[in-house]
Amino acid sequence: MAVKLRLRRLGRKKRPFYRIIATDSRAPRDGRFIEEIGHYNPLTHPETVSVQEDRALYWLGVGATPSKTVRNILSRQGIILKFDLKKQGVAEEKITEELRKWEVLQIERAKRLEAKKESERERRKKAKQESAKAETAGEVEKTAAAQPETAVKSETPAEKPEAPAAETSDENK
Repeated sequence: MAVKLRLRRLGRKKRPFYRIIATDSRAPRDGRFIEEIGHYNPLTHPETVSVQEDRALYWLGVGATPSKTVRNILSRQGIILKFDLKKQGVAEEKITEELRKWEVLQIERAKRLEAKKESERERRKKAKQESAKAETAGEVEKTAAAQPETAVKSETPAEKPEAPAAETSDENK
């Protein structure tokens, strides 16, 4: 029996909530499962993830293969890193040290992403203000340009094309 770690969908329509489960790979997505090892709520900001680390490590240790989404979730929790280090035979002290380094890197990464988002917001705000100034300046120019043209048109009389003089011919009379 091939065991997979995957998501089981719960929640109502358009409001998903997932459980992370260990199941037989032949079982349907929302069908029979072996064990629930956590849950994942993508609708909260930031998304809520709760995983029983010891059970996830157990199932990975006995050969369960995680789906892509579950693998990403476990990676963000540091469980995949811990499993890989244990599989390599690294000592517990070294594993805890590596996990601390990883947590520091994750915090720095989150700060960089937040700073990048903030600078992007600032750039968009400045661009929006500049475009608003350009629009108002363009409207002022249009109104200023439209007013003198009408004044010039009203001051100069419209020229009428001269009609050709009627030629009187002696032959027709």
